[in-house]
Amino acid sequence: MDISTIVGVVAALVIVFVVQILDGGSPGSILLIPSILLVFGGAFFAGMAGGVLKDSIGIGNLFKKAFLAKVSPPTKLVDDVVKLAERARREGLLALEDAVKTVDHPFLKRGLQLAIDGTDPEELHDILQAEVAAKKKDDKSGIKIFENMGGYAPTIGIIGTVMGLVHVLQNLSKPDTLGESIAAAFVATLWGVLSANVLWLPLAARLTRLSGIEADEMELVIEGVLAIQSGSNPRLVAQKLRSLLPPPEAAKAVTAASSKKAA
Repeated sequence: MDISTIVGVVAALVIVFVVQILDGGSPGSILLIPSILLVFGGAFFAGMAGGVLKDSIGIGNLFKKAFLAKVSPPTKLVDDVVKLAERARREGLLALEDAVKTVDHPFLKRGLQLAIDGTDPEELHDILQAEVAAKKKDDKSGIKIFENMGGYAPTIGIIGTVMGLVHVLQNLSKPDTLGESIAAAFVATLWGVLSANVLWLPLAARLTRLSGIEADEMELVIEGVLAIQSGSNPRLVAQKLRSLLPPPEAAKAVTAASSKKAA
């Protein structure tokens, strides 16, 4: 599990409350249930209004993915593909039929099965590329609801502040409570801006990043499966796949391969 999102969100909220205490305020003064309910509930339902129902229903899974998604090093995927290429080169493509059952990566498994079934290379490429495009489109629709919530939350917070100030103006005859009422009115704006910039927009950015990583993995798998199907030399397969990795990961892959040869 990659904990960067959990650490980032929690640390940002902790800093907000620590600063509130250092300024002489009380954390309870900004934990006002009506303001929080208005901002979070309003942003969610406004985001729902800007999309389709399935996007809102699936928001729980999006939260889970954003906070708990595991990011595997791409070098492991390269190693797995190279091992399959070595076996296919040694025993033939049909020998991978048993190996497919042990493959954990679902996209790699589907690609290998298509190759083993004798799918034409061009058709195989088109099928897998279509799946990549479909995944990107689906991810984009899920990310959009968080981006919408990040855009609506500050404005809804301002609406809450205006509502609070209206209440203040209705109670000018009670000067002893004006200060507290005005302060409470601005809490909605605080939560609107805070939730947008500490939660909704960072989650959208996180999901965008994860989608990009997954799409890159799928592109790598496509190249690997096509190379295996064509019977390419495993060394060339490894070199080709490493060239698709970011430079730091490619360097790690080369180092790891050199260590294995030395061993």
